[in-house]
Amino acid sequence: MPEVAPLPLDPRAVRLDAAAASRDEAIRQCGELLLSVGAIEAAYIDTMLERERSVSTYVGEGVAIPHGTLAGKDVVHHDAICVLRFPDGVDWDGERVDVCVGIAAKGDGHVRLLSELAQILLDPGRARELREATETGAVLRLLQSIGEEANQ
Repeated sequence: MPEVAPLPLDPRAVRLDAAAASRDEAIRQCGELLLSVGAIEAAYIDTMLERERSVSTYVGEGVAIPHGTLAGKDVVHHDAICVLRFPDGVDWDGERVDVCVGIAAKGDGHVRLLSELAQILLDPGRARELREATETGAVLRLLQSIGEEANQ
C-alpha cells in the first residue's frame, strides 16, 4: 500500500471560535486562512465562492469542505487545508454547518485531501470530535491520524 502523507494542516490555519453570518462569509474566512499561511493567492477565494454557487460543499455531519474550481489551480502555491469551527453554526442552504474544512490543492491534490477527510466524516464519532474540538492540538491529532492509519 502506498504511503499517505499527513494532511497539510498548519496550526495557524485552525480557528475554533469562528463566527459567520452567512455561508459566503464562512467560505471567505476559509480562504483568508489559506491565504494567511501562504497556500493561495487572494483570487482563489473567488473560485471557492464560484464552486459553492455551482455545487454545495456541504457533506453532512455538520461539515462543509469548501474548495476552489479548476480555474483556481493556477493561484495555489501549495496544498493546504484549514479548519474553522463555528460554535453557533452557519446556515448552509438550510443545513447547519459547525465546521468548515477549506482545501487548496495543486493538480489532483484535492482528490487525496477529500478522500482522507471522508474517512473522518464517515465515522460519526470522529465527525463529532471534529465538531466539538476546542483545542487546536485535538484537531491536529484527529486530522494527522488519517495519514498514519493509511500507512499501517
